[in-house]
Amino acid sequence: MNREELKFPKKPFFTRGGAKVPHRKNTAACESVVLTDIPEVTIPMSQHIGAHCKAVVSKGDKVFVGTVVGDSDAFVSAPVHSSVSGEVKDIVYITLPNGVVSEAVVIASDGLFEKDPAIKPPVVENKADFLKAVRASGLVGLGGAGFPAHVKLNVPEDKEIDTLLINCAECEPYITTDHREVLENSWNVFSGIYAVKDILGVKRVIIGVEKNKPDAIKLLKEMADNEKYDPDDVVRVLPLKSSYPQGAEKVLIKACTGRVVPTGKLPSDVGCVVMNVASVAFIAEYLKTGMPLIKKRVTVDGSAIKNPQNVIVPIGTPVNKLIELCGGYSEEPGKVLMGGPMMGISLFEDTAPLLKQNNAILAFNKKEASTAKGGSCIRCGKCVDACPMGLVPTKIALAAKKNQVDVLKEYNTMTCMECGCCTVTCPAQRYIVQSIRLGKAILREEARKEKGAEVKK
Repeated sequence: MNREELKFPKKPFFTRGGAKVPHRKNTAACESVVLTDIPEVTIPMSQHIGAHCKAVVSKGDKVFVGTVVGDSDAFVSAPVHSSVSGEVKDIVYITLPNGVVSEAVVIASDGLFEKDPAIKPPVVENKADFLKAVRASGLVGLGGAGFPAHVKLNVPEDKEIDTLLINCAECEPYITTDHREVLENSWNVFSGIYAVKDILGVKRVIIGVEKNKPDAIKLLKEMADNEKYDPDDVVRVLPLKSSYPQGAEKVLIKACTGRVVPTGKLPSDVGCVVMNVASVAFIAEYLKTGMPLIKKRVTVDGSAIKNPQNVIVPIGTPVNKLIELCGGYSEEPGKVLMGGPMMGISLFEDTAPLLKQNNAILAFNKKEASTAKGGSCIRCGKCVDACPMGLVPTKIALAAKKNQVDVLKEYNTMTCMECGCCTVTCPAQRYIVQSIRLGKAILREEARKEKGAEVKK
């Protein structure tokens, strides 16, 4: 594509694979409720991809809303902040839902939510100032990945970025937080888009929204057509087909630009930067107020929830407190998920704290939570057709079972984004994506051993 002749697509480009999953956007019309009656929060030092933070406060310390409680010297990391005012009750180690053991700061709230007096809007005069501010804000990808935002926006000088993609696809069933972000915070969405656009110097901005959000599409188009919100006329809204995993980064890039991110490469290698709609809205708010990331909009839904709704709560709020604030369980849950039903993590206990990148808490009754036994592969090829990355899931799953490292490499196992399309389309109800995750773990361990051997030499 000639970067000097960029055009806005009139319709999405073809993307392969995917799965048709039920939308169940039950809370799409539910205005977010702000909840502050939280007696205690637990702030883990691991809330992003990258290096864990270390607690910089001690037991007994007084903290305020926005006080830094954890940080790291590592580049791929982001500081964490207190989401309430009160006293540090303890410094503990907890096991997060993904199995990672993390240091955590437990804070007893005084209920006052006093703002840290040191907080003030950042001074941004150039790209370095902007990246420094984004890091200080503690922002990580709010769509679920949790990648530190300042790292994503620190594009190497040799990479020409011409397109900023705003991910508002929200393709997982049940989750409506991005939908509500657009309807309730549209001004900040456009303000944040322009802040990122100006720093990166991009020539076009495309907001990708699935067609099952017509009110969001209408509002965003009206704003994009208004010179008050889009004075440079560089923003367009692209309605996308409602198909999972439309919001996956590489799938979104292909749908919106026609470009394919090669295996092992990043979006910046094809001239794109992708940001979640809530992330850009937060940047706008932070530049105005200086208040770091201390709260999160979350969809609480599922067949075992009495009063499904969208809530805005302090980060570190226990999941069971969230559920209690939504009326509690309507019946005994068979499974509670942190995230969506396709890529979410099943909780071993509902006292786990809410993290920055969490966008949903789903609780299902025992009937819906029941799992299939899984049969033998019938060689139908449906998982191959469904894979958005063009992989052969059956081959990878078998290689993982047999611990065949060479075969796992041959079939590009690490390219898998673990979307679960293979599993959900399998008529034999086999646990394919789980086997692929095992294969990726085998390859990571192999890489670790090879690196260790090189160090010894």
